[in-house]
Amino acid sequence: MTEYFQSYGTLGALTLLGLVFVAVGLGANRVMRPVRPRPDKYTTYECGVDPVGEGWSQTQIRYYIFAFLFVIFDVEALFLFPFATIFEDFVNPGLVLVEMIVFVGILAVALLYAWRKKVLEWI
Repeated sequence: MTEYFQSYGTLGALTLLGLVFVAVGLGANRVMRPVRPRPDKYTTYECGVDPVGEGWSQTQIRYYIFAFLFVIFDVEALFLFPFATIFEDFVNPGLVLVEMIVFVGILAVALLYAWRKKVLEWI
């Protein structure tokens, strides 16, 4: 067997070993765990408070949109920091600056859209 195919054999053996390791762990868990089904186990648990009413409740979409906006601008900060630290090392800093202005401009339009739709108001 050539060295090229031997690398694939090593990869396959490690993959198989990993699958066996997971299967043995799950099997040991099934054998060793206590099985005591009670109705209390199937109730909704909320911070030690007894559940009242149904388990399903409707949530306003604006909270998800607010969280999504936070993630977007958090990613913006993630991209801007490395850009700001190595800006002078680029071959063509003018072109890179224009690209970054377009990037920040698109995010500014998204923020303006969210502000106009009153997503950022909590009341």
